[in-house]
Amino acid sequence: MKPPVYIFVGLLEGGKTSFIKEVLADPNFTVDEKTLLIRCEDGLEEYEEDFLEKYNTILVDVEDEQELSTAALKKAAAEVKPDRVVVEFNGMWDLGHFVDEVMPNSWELYQIVASICGPTFELYSANLGPKMFEHITSADLIVFNRCTQKDKDYLHSRNIRAMNPRATIFLDDENGNSEDYRDNMEMPFDVDAPEIHIGDEDFGLWYIDASSSPEKYDDKIVRFKAHVLVTPQLPKGWIVPGRHGMVCCAEDITFLGFACNTYDKFPDIQNKGWYQITAHIHIEILSQYKGPGPVLDLLDIQPAKPPKEEIVYFN
Repeated sequence: MKPPVYIFVGLLEGGKTSFIKEVLADPNFTVDEKTLLIRCEDGLEEYEEDFLEKYNTILVDVEDEQELSTAALKKAAAEVKPDRVVVEFNGMWDLGHFVDEVMPNSWELYQIVASICGPTFELYSANLGPKMFEHITSADLIVFNRCTQKDKDYLHSRNIRAMNPRATIFLDDENGNSEDYRDNMEMPFDVDAPEIHIGDEDFGLWYIDASSSPEKYDDKIVRFKAHVLVTPQLPKGWIVPGRHGMVCCAEDITFLGFACNTYDKFPDIQNKGWYQITAHIHIEILSQYKGPGPVLDLLDIQPAKPPKEEIVYFN
């Protein structure tokens, strides 16, 4: 059986060590299993010997990115024979390269957790934007810690969920109280209307909400303006209505859309044309979604002029 791998990412003083210690000390996580802990940087907090012994954890330090090789990881695993692996990853190293090229095939990636200091997020985003963006977009779970109310307001204004709609995001305050990021997200459209009308300027918010909470839109009818792609990645008769969105900077502009089945009722749809879409939503598991997500059943499509601002912004 492949040992599950948990990777904790974040910049220095982002709270990774404290978070990992909390996880290791959780009786629901430990259950007498042996943990191989790969530490890739020294922070302010240490792992005490008695702590590691108590929670059956073997610590291996890697001080240089070149030392973090597949062979070295296999050797450590062969010596420890762990039930699971926890990696405290250096925030300045190449996470994608580690996951795709370095991590042994005999390990199974279970979760990437981003631990980010709320009060320093704005500063680090300004100076290390691409690296911060990599951490957020790669993570399955994102925790902003030590947040003041001012930090929470700023994080909501930046609409962090736009960077990674699939991730679970929590805002923790200085006392350790945790708040789900979605709790204070207000939608500028009526989700309970017989037909949900999405304004041109609101497409990004709808895309985020429908991606993260698809069950909210199950069996709903939605109407919005979209740029339509006809792609060979989907079967004949399927399209992808969506918009290009900039989630961090100009280099990160990407197409945001949902799979849509036309049932071959609308054969004249032009690739990359602008249309007014009316569709019924159901939830379906597609490989493109890596799980369940909103699938559109096309009810009507009409040619439309492009919106005044073709690029979607989230903040």
